[in-house]
Amino acid sequence: MKKQRLLTKSRFKQALDCPTKLYYTKKSEYENTQDSDPFLESLAQGGFQVEELARMYFPDGIAILGEDWNYQSLADKTQELLLQENITIFEAAFLINDLFIRVDILHKQGNNIRLIEVKAKSINATSHNSFLNKSGGMGGWTSYLYDVAFQKYVMQLCYPDWKISCELNLANKDAIASVNGLNQLFRITQNSDLRTGIIKPDSLTIDDLGEPILAYIDINQEIEHIHTNNPLNPDKSFEELVNFYLHHYKMDIKIFTPIGHHCKGCEFHTTPTPSQKSGFHECWTHQLNLSEIKIDSPKTYEVNNFRGSKKLMNEEEKFFMHQLTENDLSLKLEAGKISTSERQLIQIEKENNNDTTPHIEIEGLRDEINSWAYPLNFIDFETSAVAIPFTKGRTPYEQTAFQFSHHIVYEDGRIEHFSEYLNTSPGEFPNFDFIRALKKSLESNNGSIFRYHNHENTIVNAIYKQLLNSNEPDTEELLEFIKSISHNTGNSSSTWSGERDMIDLWKVVKDYYYDPYTKGSNSIKSVLPATLNSSTFLQNKYSKPIKDINLTSKNFPDDFTFLKMEENQIINPYKILPPLFNNWTDEQLEQTISELDEIANGGAALVAYAKLQYQEMSSKERNEIKKGLLKYCELDTLAMVMIYEYFMEVIN
Repeated sequence: MKKQRLLTKSRFKQALDCPTKLYYTKKSEYENTQDSDPFLESLAQGGFQVEELARMYFPDGIAILGEDWNYQSLADKTQELLLQENITIFEAAFLINDLFIRVDILHKQGNNIRLIEVKAKSINATSHNSFLNKSGGMGGWTSYLYDVAFQKYVMQLCYPDWKISCELNLANKDAIASVNGLNQLFRITQNSDLRTGIIKPDSLTIDDLGEPILAYIDINQEIEHIHTNNPLNPDKSFEELVNFYLHHYKMDIKIFTPIGHHCKGCEFHTTPTPSQKSGFHECWTHQLNLSEIKIDSPKTYEVNNFRGSKKLMNEEEKFFMHQLTENDLSLKLEAGKISTSERQLIQIEKENNNDTTPHIEIEGLRDEINSWAYPLNFIDFETSAVAIPFTKGRTPYEQTAFQFSHHIVYEDGRIEHFSEYLNTSPGEFPNFDFIRALKKSLESNNGSIFRYHNHENTIVNAIYKQLLNSNEPDTEELLEFIKSISHNTGNSSSTWSGERDMIDLWKVVKDYYYDPYTKGSNSIKSVLPATLNSSTFLQNKYSKPIKDINLTSKNFPDDFTFLKMEENQIINPYKILPPLFNNWTDEQLEQTISELDEIANGGAALVAYAKLQYQEMSSKERNEIKKGLLKYCELDTLAMVMIYEYFMEVIN
């Protein structure tokens, strides 16, 4: 039987992003490489939690569950429930003219309908006025608002007499959680189909939730604007746009979206195989009449931090690096450093010439290093910001700093994993103990302090604000410490720049070093493998056990080696971090509740911290996750040390 082709709200949203996706989506012969990074997964999981929390405020609501594939059955169940004068339905389904939607929360009182779309996105509800700007644009909210506009359109087709009012239900950053453990009342889990679900206590009531932390935002003005003006595609009415997508999807007709900067995020970009096609390659080869080999040439959007790439690709059809000239970059040079535009030119020239050698401004780098004061302190934080707070007194998406690692490099070359901090206790707000521990650790010497990018400075600024609203006995002392190692962000009411303001190693990389191996990325996860690939010193040193290389570690055994080779290629040290629950029996694994396998990136670390908030987790499982977090964070600061050692190698 031929599968029914319906334009669902998820496919409608895909089409808004790139209409060509309508052809590739759900086609088994095309590989979908949608990013499954744990950080992105954790955001999606937070959405499930917020949706379950939102449902709590409608205790009489009825959920339409199961048979996700049976659109007609879902719509029939909804229609039957809607015969009631007053009712609230979760996941109400509407099917008409091959259009299908499901509504997060539908609240019906006669013909007056509340269409409530729940999102884990946050808002300052007290100061919010409208999502529309002066020009009629909707900024980062466009896709969310079009989603609701599509839902209302379909519902109105089904029930023309309804008076439908549209709302977004969002995390309110002005609200404060009044109960502890609110986040863990909605426990994230996976069912047998590996789909995310929520487990909550059977006895849970609204009273257990404390003060509301979600806000209802009226978006009727915005939806009317979309239905009337269709700002994303003014040449078509909203109805024409819907029917255009529906016709092409039903008839299996590919809509060729013009090649442009938006192709950078195409999830159908993969290496073609006999069994799996690359939608990206098919789309580009058809429109540009080029071979797949030429399509794989370096793209304009791959030039690092190149803001002009969108205009050049969309308006001038300069899709590849080999089409770019110095004039496209507005080249500006900076003495002793690699300016942003010069860095872009270096990347382009090295790609076009197949030059794999690093470019280093050695004299500038030497002067920079000579300005540093020993011993050198390398620090890294692990933090979490969740929609539903872990502890009372906190707001949605407020920063929680739960871990740091601190390495010291002495002038004689000795490297010490000096200290670390990790809070694994459920229901505790760790930030003030975190900053006390950091203060104690960094005040052990007067040397330069290093971070990688802005995160650590942002976090201590956030803790500064939290301290101002606290009753901690050592508040003034901690505030002065924060000011001594940081500079204020634009959100701070006061201004400072500390005498030991953390040096940004990311900026050092950006100013003095470029390696084609990084493909233009300055991320530590790209820079570390590049330096390891270039440095015989690092290769020789870190292929030996810890005990033999003048290095101490708090979490790895003395015989552990950070570098391994496979087929003459260096394995990224993050990929050889030991897995969690190694050597546990199947019976022991069945008793775990964290559903974690490894901690090898920041996304997995914040998910692990959220799982550690489960009160019922066994001490053995908690300890295993703790060990994984400590190893990961230690490697983060050791990675900074390795980059420093590489820079010392090249300047000497």
